[in-house]
Amino acid sequence: MSTLGWIIAASVAGGALSVLAAAGLCNLIGASRLSLLVSYAIGALLGASFLEVIPHAFSDGEPGSIAATLLAGILGFFVLEKLVLWRHCHHLHCEAHDAQPSTHDHGRSGLLILIGDTFHNFVDGILIAAAFMQGTQVGIVTALAITAHEIPQEVGDYSVLLHSGYSRGKALAFNLLSSVATLAGGLLAYFILSELNAWIPYILALAAASMIYIAVADLIPGLHKRTELSATVQQVLLIGLGVATIWGAQALFKHEHGGGHGHAPHAHDVQMIPGYGSR
Repeated sequence: MSTLGWIIAASVAGGALSVLAAAGLCNLIGASRLSLLVSYAIGALLGASFLEVIPHAFSDGEPGSIAATLLAGILGFFVLEKLVLWRHCHHLHCEAHDAQPSTHDHGRSGLLILIGDTFHNFVDGILIAAAFMQGTQVGIVTALAITAHEIPQEVGDYSVLLHSGYSRGKALAFNLLSSVATLAGGLLAYFILSELNAWIPYILALAAASMIYIAVADLIPGLHKRTELSATVQQVLLIGLGVATIWGAQALFKHEHGGGHGHAPHAHDVQMIPGYGSR
């Protein structure tokens, strides 16, 4: 499959399929079991960041600059989340990560969720494209991690839309519409980054910063609300399963492709990506 084909397939899978899976899971397991998905997503995000994305960024960029980009990305996502939370709570008079109010709010929180999710999906598409342009292996692993994170997030978004007064059908339809932004971001990044391949290691560093921040700052604190031993053991096992999924995907890819490790395109294969070698 071509690089563009992988980007399109992964963007659709990371967008539309995660929305459909989230809607089904939301109706099937309920909010009380969401922590199972969250624990797994943490492992997938951290595994993809430290086992795949960061090593590729360091191998094809200047280490000091890549490290600085990672740090700046984590701090930047902190500031961005603060701005989003301030705006959200200013309009809805809420505690950001606590339970939603008992009565629906005539679509206000649902609208904010859809706007934020559309932007988030667009950025996910850019990260997926950058990863596949670095190599098929790093692309697959990054797409797996993004999808693993998207499913529990979409469960939460779907629940907020229902709370906000949307019917199940409308909540699913609007979430699917928002997921198109993943494909849009992927296609745009493919055609732009093919002319700016020197940026790819730094975009990968930002992708890793995003995944690390989401896992450590947004998802892990929620797990600490359950302190009993059985819940802790369950969380650790599921986080380990998420990491193992990424490791297994790496091992499978290497086995099927002769043990090679994906790197940035070299002189003999630059024709695979439009724009390379044209300057």
